[in-house]
Amino acid sequence: MTSSGSSYDYDLLVLGAGSGGVRASRMAAAAGARVAVVEVDRLGGTCVNVGCVPKKLFVYASEVGREMHDARRLGWTATGLEFDWPTLRDNKTAEIERLNGVYRRLLEDASVEILRGRGSLVDRHTVRIEGAEVSREVSAAKILIAVGGWPNLPSEPGVEHAITSNEMFYLPELPRHAVVAGGGYIAVEFAGILHGLGVDTTLVYRRDLFLRGFDRDVREALRDEMRRQGIRLVFGEIIEEIRETPGGECRLEARLSGGDRLATDLVLYAIGRTPNTRGLGLENAGVELGENGAICVDEYGRTSVDNIFAIGDVTDRVNLTPVALHEAMCLVRTLFHDDPIPFDHELVASAVFSHPPIGAVGLTEEEARKVCGDDSVEIYRSHFKPLKHTLTENEGRSLMKLVVDKASRRVVGAHMLGADAGEIMQGLAIAMKMGATKEDFDRTIGIHPTSAEEFVTMRTPVGG
Repeated sequence: MTSSGSSYDYDLLVLGAGSGGVRASRMAAAAGARVAVVEVDRLGGTCVNVGCVPKKLFVYASEVGREMHDARRLGWTATGLEFDWPTLRDNKTAEIERLNGVYRRLLEDASVEILRGRGSLVDRHTVRIEGAEVSREVSAAKILIAVGGWPNLPSEPGVEHAITSNEMFYLPELPRHAVVAGGGYIAVEFAGILHGLGVDTTLVYRRDLFLRGFDRDVREALRDEMRRQGIRLVFGEIIEEIRETPGGECRLEARLSGGDRLATDLVLYAIGRTPNTRGLGLENAGVELGENGAICVDEYGRTSVDNIFAIGDVTDRVNLTPVALHEAMCLVRTLFHDDPIPFDHELVASAVFSHPPIGAVGLTEEEARKVCGDDSVEIYRSHFKPLKHTLTENEGRSLMKLVVDKASRRVVGAHMLGADAGEIMQGLAIAMKMGATKEDFDRTIGIHPTSAEEFVTMRTPVGG
């Protein structure tokens, strides 16, 4: 708890009203602190406005066509349905606006003051706020920076004709052809979304395989599935130039480093995100930054300045919304409840909402072999056609994989490609967080017939 006799305007001033900033603001205010949050854009941050939420709504929409096609073999006559981009886009926007209102009410109900404008540090206790209707300085005993990240763009000629994921959610019309540049989860997800909505889609990535950091078996299986679906994948190349093509069938041409020229209506760059620290005045307070502009913090979120803290993507560690929420809760317990809790980034489950989706928690096979040694790792794997597809023409396959430490028998990694992978992985994350062994999995009776039961019925290790 802070002293009510503080000479500062606020006990805590939060820069950024994204998921982490809003959670920290509300919880600190509930602990009795005087709190304000500074935000120049819409409440809710990237996740709510141009990230997780609208993306997942687009994923749902992009799955309907495949479901309609499969439905014919399941006895349904699907006729007369057509996709209308403005309907999806505008209904999505209406939902995002509703959520903005929810976030505003949550802050107001918690007695958190919302300061509209762009905030920058004047010194370690002072922030200047510049907005359309305000220009003033406020002070705070503690400052929390939670401003997230921003999409990267390259410097190649013609990049002004391209867009990022920010603009993708508000396209005036759906393109007939699209080129997606990048190999992270945003690129892979949007390639699947566009293809699912009927767009002729090409994904270009500079490395030999996308989704670096995920298990290679899963990455390769997704590569094969995307190619089977008809998405063109170009690995080992980059876009060197984008040109307008007036009067052509498509409005743009993307020239690749390998020499190909792709006619397209849209070029979407999803080549990573950079911590959004430019213009924050961090140098005025002496806040240390990493090479990529990320704020350097310790395990409690403390920066190089002892009254300034940072959480979420602006620290560029585990860039996931639930991680930012977790860090916010730990920080509030540390600062306002005299209960220091370090951030816990071990066994954080994640999902890629590709077509089909990926779910993962723990070590990949490659990581486990480095940590435990080649001879100390057991691999269990199942690759199969899901029951749901048996009566249809859908040739999609699922992959499930467990990575086990031989010495402790603990399951140190679980990976899945297939329908509902994210939903299934959430439950496995709980078990693994509790230290579940392979024998615990084996003793668990499966739910039949489900895909999830494969995780408790794999008995023979690969090569065993």
